[in-house]
Amino acid sequence: MTRRSEKAAVFVHLAAVWVVGCVLTGVQTLAVMFSLFLDGTSERVALLAAVAAVALVAFASLGNAAHRIVPLARRTHGSWIWAVSVYGPGTAGAAGAAVVNYRINHLDSAFHLYPVGGLCYALVAALVLPGAAIRRGALGTAVALVTGGAYLSWAAAQPPTLDEWIAANGGQRTLLRVGDPPPGYTLRTLGGNEDAFSAEYERPRAPRLHLGVSRSGHADVRADARGCPVPFGETIRCTDDGGGRQLITYAGGYERRQLLLRREGLVFTVTVEGSAAELSGARRVLSTLRPATDAELAGLLENAIRR
Repeated sequence: MTRRSEKAAVFVHLAAVWVVGCVLTGVQTLAVMFSLFLDGTSERVALLAAVAAVALVAFASLGNAAHRIVPLARRTHGSWIWAVSVYGPGTAGAAGAAVVNYRINHLDSAFHLYPVGGLCYALVAALVLPGAAIRRGALGTAVALVTGGAYLSWAAAQPPTLDEWIAANGGQRTLLRVGDPPPGYTLRTLGGNEDAFSAEYERPRAPRLHLGVSRSGHADVRADARGCPVPFGETIRCTDDGGGRQLITYAGGYERRQLLLRREGLVFTVTVEGSAAELSGARRVLSTLRPATDAELAGLLENAIRR
């Protein structure tokens, strides 16, 4: 065999291992996920064992076909020994890639996992080929793959920045408005998305003030021509509170008062629980509305980031 033909044979051999590895990674991923729905342990073991048996047969066939360039495959039962040698470490590498993929994408996408899994099998196959250059190249690629996977896994575990959280959750900076806390109250941001934002003002032994910010027309509550919610199983009274505010009193089973202010295409509401709730704090919040600072929005990071 000439040097050129030997290089071509090595390339074809590793490409074949890669293809089989890609398919095997996908099959094993589906088998593991499907096994989670099986009731008994014996059924799960049987399913995974069947997949492993098929994989060993496929790799043994590849080893037998490449016996001219794979010295191990020339021995008695050598193709099977080679198959086990490639399948074991290759599967471990593919499993590691699956863990990293889950840390990064969770269950959103696994398509790019298959070529990486195939690469793990191809690298192991390259390490058992003769030739120091091939082994050095495979080892260097494996080290780079492990290093890159470790970095991506570490990066995925880091908490998001505020801008990353807002972008991932579809939040809009124009909605992130708060008012100054009334005396004795502390501000706690709750959450936000592309259409709404909410926060609460809390003080010991006092009713909470719930601030809601939404786009005009986003609310799914029916309203009359004055903007007063249409009653549905409870008594609702609307009065003018001055300063462009509207006072909405809910007198049903869940008594509460709500101050509503429409400004700049946004709807601001401050809700206070109780029939005799003090509204001065709610008025202060609406009279001091401004864009929230990053420090005030830090509480958003306690919420799950949208995937």
